[in-house]
Amino acid sequence: MDTYGVQEIHLPNVKVTVRLKDAIEADAEDDAAGDDGFTFSGSHIKGRVSFFSRSGCRDCAAVRAFFRQSVLPYVEINLDVFPEREAEFASRAGASARVPQIFLNEKLLGGLVVLNSLRNSGEFERRVRDLAGRRCPDAAPRVPVYGFDDPSKEDDKEDAMVGIVRVLRHRLPIQDRLVRLKLVKNCFSGADMVDGIVNHLECSRKKAVEIGKELARKHFIHHVFRENDFEDGSQNLYRFLEHDPAVPRYYNFIRGATNDGEPKPAAAIGQRMTKIMVAIMEAYASDDSRHLDYSRIAASEEFRRYVNLVQELQRVDMSALPAEERLPFFLNLHNAMAIHAVVRVGQPGAVERRSFFPAFQYVVGGHPYSLATIRNGILRSNRRQPYTIARPFGSSDKRLELVQGKVNPLVHFGLCDATRSSPIVRFFSTHGVEPELRHAAREFFLTGGVEIDLESRTVHLTRIIKWYSADFGQEREILKWILNYLDPTKAGLLTHLLNDGGQINISYLNYDWSLNV
Repeated sequence: MDTYGVQEIHLPNVKVTVRLKDAIEADAEDDAAGDDGFTFSGSHIKGRVSFFSRSGCRDCAAVRAFFRQSVLPYVEINLDVFPEREAEFASRAGASARVPQIFLNEKLLGGLVVLNSLRNSGEFERRVRDLAGRRCPDAAPRVPVYGFDDPSKEDDKEDAMVGIVRVLRHRLPIQDRLVRLKLVKNCFSGADMVDGIVNHLECSRKKAVEIGKELARKHFIHHVFRENDFEDGSQNLYRFLEHDPAVPRYYNFIRGATNDGEPKPAAAIGQRMTKIMVAIMEAYASDDSRHLDYSRIAASEEFRRYVNLVQELQRVDMSALPAEERLPFFLNLHNAMAIHAVVRVGQPGAVERRSFFPAFQYVVGGHPYSLATIRNGILRSNRRQPYTIARPFGSSDKRLELVQGKVNPLVHFGLCDATRSSPIVRFFSTHGVEPELRHAAREFFLTGGVEIDLESRTVHLTRIIKWYSADFGQEREILKWILNYLDPTKAGLLTHLLNDGGQINISYLNYDWSLNV
């Protein structure tokens, strides 16, 4: 189809784009007017405005807000996302310099204080206009490019057990077997693995069993029903992690391959994940975090690095994550997964949401986790999901070791499900999660989570409280609990209703399932 001077011819697995002569000439005229430039206050500028930043930096947020308000295109280089640029930052701005540091082409302008001084005097706009006749030189900070190699990967070490695993992947008799009237796919017996290890290493059978247990501990293999770690014998069936039939639903697998690197601490992965996701929110969400630009997120280098990073969760040792760090870890993982889910499978609409929350999964520490599993299994202490019968984890499920000991109803205001009626997307700090959750609840109720009609003696609550009423208590207890998170006006109205002894009606607000774009 001929569209805007470009004809596209689609072949299997190939896309050929043919540029027509008229379109090429038109592009040449545009380039002559200003190559890769941008418009600032009506002037066409060829140069580049860029600045170095970090996630969660207030001064960086102020610089970003000024550029956006000025409709000034800019390049942001977040050092938490691109740590390989640290040395470049130090050489350009000085070893003691702190972010933000702004550059006009290759020239250092300075930080927020300098920017404020120059913008108040009008000097900043004059300097930007000076870029009009200058192409951006190669000496300027380069733009982070989608697909650019991540040098941090070069530091990754292969797991010490990988050599044995690679041999076993080729030598074991992996096949489908009928067990307990069920067809179990892609499995092998414990005896098969022990035999394979004995033949490969020429060791004793006892030593081979120990190696098998180590492979299970490191989540290279798991019991087909996840009932034991590893035992010898023909009746005990196991499979490699990448051979799980549910792998197509594990979105932290790329091309179905297992991450064979030496597992990093879960806390370190969680902290880097949070920094990348905060950077994504700062770059591609509205200032109030209520609206996300999912198309730009999907095409960004930040998101590519996030997708690469979460592969490292496949075989991480979750038991080593301190108990006090599990709450922020799973809150952040849930919200990051929700963004990933929208990018990969689309929005959780009225029909699709029934499969959206349980079907989109990551493998974390050898076990699958969905959005529903994290909310109801981990954060709600293994309570039933609304309108379901079974608990997320059975009595022998090893994920029970990670559940929160006591249900904290505040978690519902820290979880975003990518809809307009859910709480906004947030990412929590390791040691400040409790006050941050209280702040999230106050902000949620301040912006429409509760309405009070004094005349009809009716309190209109978010439907979240109805769905998870087991976490909040009886109706009057719910109203007393909400008092702690209301603004003074609503708190006064609700206190009046609670104290006058009359009946209080509770209704629930409609839930807007449309995407938070």
